[in-house]
Amino acid sequence: MSLFKGIRYFLLPDKSKNRTLKEILGFYPSNINLYEQAFTHKSVVNETSDSDKKVSNERLEFLGDAILGAITAEYFFNKYPFKEEGFLTKMRSRMVSRSFLNKLAIDIGLDTFLETSADTTRTKSIFGDAFEALIGAIYLDKGYETSKKFIVGKIIRDYINIEELVEQERDFKSKLVEYCQKKKKKLEFILEEYNNSNGVYYKCRLLINNKEVCETEGKSKKSAEQKASKYYFKEVIKR
Repeated sequence: MSLFKGIRYFLLPDKSKNRTLKEILGFYPSNINLYEQAFTHKSVVNETSDSDKKVSNERLEFLGDAILGAITAEYFFNKYPFKEEGFLTKMRSRMVSRSFLNKLAIDIGLDTFLETSADTTRTKSIFGDAFEALIGAIYLDKGYETSKKFIVGKIIRDYINIEELVEQERDFKSKLVEYCQKKKKKLEFILEEYNNSNGVYYKCRLLINNKEVCETEGKSKKSAEQKASKYYFKEVIKR
């Protein structure tokens, strides 16, 4: 069940808003205006009169981004005490990436809390922005420790598969596909099945821009492709 439970926050009567936030966040807000700002997209601000002027969530988003990054860094630092800086940086970057936060915001139901103008295209990115703005609101309202308690105790614990994030670090094929798309390189895996005394094996030829980089083999297609992709990152890029 989503954390925000599909509630249309701005349709609630004022007396219900504090109670609703308490159920979700685990505490009563001291300054509810911060949360209303976090849930206000700039499109709403642009269409209101000066007398009813609202404040958009953009400034809170800026602050929340920094707080989320700090808490995430601390979380991975403590969870993996023997991992090197490179691993910790990648894990933090993965968890605070725009695509990850966009999906997370929708998974927890935050999209139903966000107020936008009627003609605004509700792209996934505005929901990730709203999540960061919410973290900024919690920080200003209750401080760092409460922000950390919410992120670690409610978000990471219930909605994020940390081991899956770690596994992505070992997925060299996905990294190579992403890398080649970014660099506009043509990527091709050519697979060939063969038998030896130990059973079925697969050879994989990796081609980048029609040039063969390496040939690897494995007991499965996936294994052979992963070995070829790993070779590219470990032996080619670092040259």
